[in-house]
Amino acid sequence: MRLFRHPIPTPLLVLASLEAAAFAIAPMLATWWFPGGFASPVDLVIDAVVFGATAFLGFTAMGLYSRRQRARLPGILLRVLAAIGAGVVGVGLLSYFFPVLLMPRRVLALAALAAFILVAAARTVFGRLADEKLFKRRVLIYGAGRRALAVSELRRRSDQRGFTIVGFTQLDGERVAVPESRAVTLDMRLLDFCERTAVDEIVVAMDDRRRAFPVHELLECRLNGLEVIDLVDFLERETGRVRLDVLNPSWIIFSPGFDRSRWREVSKRASDVIASVGLLLVSWPLMLLAVGFIKIEDGWRAPVLYRQRRVGVDGKPFDILKFRSMRVDAEHAGQPMWAQKADFRVTGVGAFIRKFRIDELPQVFNVLRGDMSFVGPRPERPEFVADLENRIPYYRERHCVKPGITGWAQLCYPYGSSERDAAEKLEYDLYYVKNHSLLFDFMILLQTAEVVLWGQGAR
Repeated sequence: MRLFRHPIPTPLLVLASLEAAAFAIAPMLATWWFPGGFASPVDLVIDAVVFGATAFLGFTAMGLYSRRQRARLPGILLRVLAAIGAGVVGVGLLSYFFPVLLMPRRVLALAALAAFILVAAARTVFGRLADEKLFKRRVLIYGAGRRALAVSELRRRSDQRGFTIVGFTQLDGERVAVPESRAVTLDMRLLDFCERTAVDEIVVAMDDRRRAFPVHELLECRLNGLEVIDLVDFLERETGRVRLDVLNPSWIIFSPGFDRSRWREVSKRASDVIASVGLLLVSWPLMLLAVGFIKIEDGWRAPVLYRQRRVGVDGKPFDILKFRSMRVDAEHAGQPMWAQKADFRVTGVGAFIRKFRIDELPQVFNVLRGDMSFVGPRPERPEFVADLENRIPYYRERHCVKPGITGWAQLCYPYGSSERDAAEKLEYDLYYVKNHSLLFDFMILLQTAEVVLWGQGAR
């Protein structure tokens, strides 16, 4: 299903529903074990809803509902404990402001234990009994040439969870680029073949649509209940990015999304200001500590903030603010350089604040000033942008929204330090530009917590 244009895989939706129910039931089980802890059933229900909601948001923030979650069992268990801890904190904060809703400590502790057991059981049973094939669509790729190869070359397991390929149809006059073993020749009507092989969806991946496009056959399939989808839309839905190798300008022009309405700009600006003020109120002690440690390491006369020219919305330049994490003479030759893994220019304090994204905190002032948004593509330096726009198609289009402190590309792709990395991150940036909404921004902000807590992707 799609939620505000963002596709939600069915297995994750089912699992999330089961666990949301477990979160809400846990406090009720704890109360059954220790009765008399609440003044009324209404108080119990309110606490159960708050505990369930905060734990559910914690699971989302820890990446436990992400298709790209690759943590092993110990990492998953740590994330589960952190998320349930968020539920405990949520109920604690509620009872602080509304003492009448106070949940006894023993009940709260037992609710957290019950939630952990229920979630562990739900994930174990779901993983063993819910065969992924039950949720997978059987897909026929109409075409076997260069464009169809983009589907054949999908390697990530997370990109293939939603479908099973029945085959690639070999068309007259089209050079076969996919493995020969997966190419099929139609010796009957397209509809008959789909019914015989139980196809659910047809992905149109012809190299040349101007020649013998099967209008009547596809129309017949569509009217008989089969889904027919363009290759670019299919890859966007399954991979969470817009593939540059199959993209064409007409798709950008005619596809839904790419919203730059007045309402979207006003609502995004309001959410940016609220989020920035909230982050400042929470993080100012951490920012003061960062200032102190930078001064201690490099001397009291050393600059704390680092200003660097970046490209913003519609290509307008601005100065980004960061805590300085490199030596003062990091670019003494005046030549812009990509940050590298284990970069020798990074200071001791700088390595720490980079790992946990503390160096990014001053950018809240860029957000308040209107240069940046909280969520969006990462801003690049003008020197790199000028070169990348000439080398990478559609790179200019990422600047039609404000750059962000965090973003979809930062969640889905590690730190980029080359032209190839920039091209792959652009595919995720274009997905965000097309599908951005307040809900999508909120989900990205939540999942950024996992990146920060586990220090993922920093250099």
